[in-house]
Amino acid sequence: MKEAAQRIKKLTEELIKHNYQYYVLDQPEISDKEYDTKLKELEILESQYPNLIQPDSPTRRVGGEPLKAFTQAYHRVPMLSLDNSYNTQELIDFDNRVKNALETSVKYVLEPKIDGLSVVLKYENGYLVQGATRGDGIKGEDVTLNIKTIKSIPLSIPEKRDLEVRGEVYLPKKSFLKLNEEQERIGGPIFANPRNAAAGSLRQLDPRITAKRPLDIFVFNIQYLEGSTIKTHEEAFKFLQDNGFKVNAHQVAQSIDEVIAECEVWQEKRASLSYDIDGLVVKVNDLAQREILGVKAKSPRWAIAYKFKAEEEETVIKNILVQVGRTGAITPKAELEPVRVAGSLISFATLHNEDYIRDKDIQIGDHVIIHKAGDVIPEVVRVIKEKRTGKEEKFHMPTTCPACDEKTIRLEGEAVLRCVNEECPAQTLRGIIHFVSRNAMNIEGLGTAIIEKIADEGLLKDVADIYYLKKDAIKNLEGMGEKSADNIIKAIEMSKQNDLANLLFGLGIKLIGSKGARLIAERFGSMNAIMKAKYEDFIEIDEIGDKMADSIVDYFSKDKNVEIVNRLKAAGVNMESAQKEIEGNKNFLNKTFVLTGTLEEYTRNEAQAIIEGMGGKVTGSVSKKTDYVLAGKEAGSKLEKAESLGISILTEEKFKEMMK
Repeated sequence: MKEAAQRIKKLTEELIKHNYQYYVLDQPEISDKEYDTKLKELEILESQYPNLIQPDSPTRRVGGEPLKAFTQAYHRVPMLSLDNSYNTQELIDFDNRVKNALETSVKYVLEPKIDGLSVVLKYENGYLVQGATRGDGIKGEDVTLNIKTIKSIPLSIPEKRDLEVRGEVYLPKKSFLKLNEEQERIGGPIFANPRNAAAGSLRQLDPRITAKRPLDIFVFNIQYLEGSTIKTHEEAFKFLQDNGFKVNAHQVAQSIDEVIAECEVWQEKRASLSYDIDGLVVKVNDLAQREILGVKAKSPRWAIAYKFKAEEEETVIKNILVQVGRTGAITPKAELEPVRVAGSLISFATLHNEDYIRDKDIQIGDHVIIHKAGDVIPEVVRVIKEKRTGKEEKFHMPTTCPACDEKTIRLEGEAVLRCVNEECPAQTLRGIIHFVSRNAMNIEGLGTAIIEKIADEGLLKDVADIYYLKKDAIKNLEGMGEKSADNIIKAIEMSKQNDLANLLFGLGIKLIGSKGARLIAERFGSMNAIMKAKYEDFIEIDEIGDKMADSIVDYFSKDKNVEIVNRLKAAGVNMESAQKEIEGNKNFLNKTFVLTGTLEEYTRNEAQAIIEGMGGKVTGSVSKKTDYVLAGKEAGSKLEKAESLGISILTEEKFKEMMK
């Protein structure tokens, strides 16, 4: 037993080292055959002595039994997104905003923006205990079993303090091509691009499938480190490397001019990389300066993404089709001769509206240049008019809705043609598709094709009908079966527990996006309270404007919509908010604070947590909407601006009195 324990420990350590050399450093020290021989020996020993298996054994990467569903994972630190810039002037503007707020010089760190799926890895006592997707930034999906199959992710690290790091899971270009070749061979779905393939692979309920996909990761940020003394992003990268994480190329720029020069270099370099990038990320290096700059609702003020110019390709418009959206908007789209652009095979491109077609003089049969706007949405850039033959055809928007045959109208001040028939089947169908989407009720397995089949059977006339579907009705659809039907019914049942914000967003109320739905749900706490609320109640919420307030009041004034909500409630769908707005301290509730200078008794994070915990909010800049400025030592221009605007200035003593 003692000899076996020593051998298992030695093999585990050797294989972990060789994994790091191969998958992180790309510098293998032994042949594949030698590695496989050692791994096989370890597997045999572990099968004989299962009680001696090390928690970070490389054999733990093969994947376990399939999951029935992913559980939610709440992030300790919100996973923010980035504001984008598309030209040098926008980078200069970002630099000016940073310098004006800091009133000092600043250095930036540049790193490639990987086109993948963002995740957080959590370590306790040196061991990987959880991997989670970004989700909505507040909560994601627990994909720990799948994360452990990625060989460049260390299962154990030297650091023993609690640690959370953020990285981007991606699929290398060559691996993507091989994966699609294999999918084609077995008759599986073909992935549009490496990012979709990576996301689909990581979100497999069967970890054994994920283990067969050659996923990789670059770790780029420390989200949380217990007792951290790291002062710069550059130091953070060193810490990550020292703990065995795979990090991407990065460099410190002394000025925005250096940043701009590097953006041009990487624009040319991107094609030669073995993985997809769609830009560079520019971050303030000094972490104390980041604290001062703060964050907005969804993005930090201390970072920005510079997006590369989109790749362009030539193709031919075979036809122009129209589709009816969930709000009745009738949108034209071009059917194209398939062409590969920025890693995706493109067969359709949006044409937005009638004015867009007319302004660009787009005709059926035209040779056109297309790109992916923001490297995401296929779009026509221009027509190659010199290639016209005279056989091209002009396109005209329909005078009647292609789904319900009702007359279409174009409202004054709008560029969009609409079907205003609320009973239009196309609008209803799009509304149901929106309702089940990930950011709404997130009903796994109930995709567009399945919804269309169920609707064709007359079983889906509105979103409430989803919760009255029977297993047999789904099972008997073409291409479905017992297991698929079971999974969908379970997913529908699980979705009943979603937060009120998800439901409110899922209802598809005009102008109410996911953020607006969350703010409203938090303020009122229940669907009953929302349905009884008046325009004046909604307009009191920050970021809810006149038109949004009108829209939600109008929605619940209609008997049809009230009936849908009542049927959802009767089916057991949750109508309460788990994040109901806190009662708070009346001195803080709904008040806006700005922090400036150095506080003696609190860090900025501690002060911000106190304010938000009592119902207030913290912003990074002083304006007429600011209620209080909490000023510490060496407070600068923010204090001066507050005084000029007559805003209340708080010392730490006054701040503590307000908490009583």
